[in-house]
Amino acid sequence: MANPKHKISRARRDKRRTHKKLAPPGLSVCPQCHEPKLPHYTCLNCGTYKGVEVIAVKEA
Repeated sequence: MANPKHKISRARRDKRRTHKKLAPPGLSVCPQCHEPKLPHYTCLNCGTYKGVEVIAVKEA
């Protein structure tokens, strides 16, 4: 098995990992309220996940 000969500095490591950060996160549409939300996350607008109310949302 190949092993690193020298320590890779944090700056060098982080430079290599910057490429994915340029793309915005992909959004999906909530089936209940039709607001954009992150996939596999609870909708913060209506508080549902997979059609079930998970969190109580205060109405302003």
